[in-house]
Amino acid sequence: MSRQLISSGSPFEGEIGFSRAVRVGNRIEVSGTAPIKDGKTAGNDMYTQTQAALEIVLKAVEAAGGKASDIIRTRIFLTDLTQWKEAARAHGEVFGDIRPASAFIGSSGFINPEWLVEVEASAQIED
Repeated sequence: MSRQLISSGSPFEGEIGFSRAVRVGNRIEVSGTAPIKDGKTAGNDMYTQTQAALEIVLKAVEAAGGKASDIIRTRIFLTDLTQWKEAARAHGEVFGDIRPASAFIGSSGFINPEWLVEVEASAQIED
């Protein structure tokens, strides 16, 4: 089975040794995705950062040959669970009709302390 590596151009990919996404067969797995836009943290609020992270996730899935409706699971990691509704609002704007399995998980922090959220996703492309 072929293995396709998808890069987002993150400087951390080479340093850490990971891909933004990996496609094996009809399965796509997207790594923890930070809210980075134009090389900087996108905004300073949960909603804006979640939107930015989801945008990167969707681009990675598309680069691997999938689409938003192929996403079957998301994991939203938050540094402040009291702000879950703002992350959920951004998530719902993308996935309101798709409704993947999802979890909102508390985290003590990320590589960059400005990041409030990271998003992971799994997709299954239909034959």
